[in-house]
Amino acid sequence: MSMTFKRPVPPGRLLVSEFLGPRGLSIQTLAAQIGLTRKHLSNIVNGHARITPSTATLLARALGTSPALWINQQAAMDIFDAEREMGGLTA
Repeated sequence: MSMTFKRPVPPGRLLVSEFLGPRGLSIQTLAAQIGLTRKHLSNIVNGHARITPSTATLLARALGTSPALWINQQAAMDIFDAEREMGGLTA
């Protein structure tokens, strides 16, 4: 039996909608603050790169969150995608 669920919000989209936009931060500004390249942070925002534990820690420190917020969001999306690939979910 397959179940239908909505795909979790990608961590990059969460970053933009809940943190960058409301704080008036650009990708370039945040990247410089946390020591990432603009390109790498842009890849995260656009879903082309994953949140790693070290990136989660950098984001958490800069934005006043926990690393778990970012890791859990990434994991939820990864699990959803894996389930869908294996035929367990339909979106």
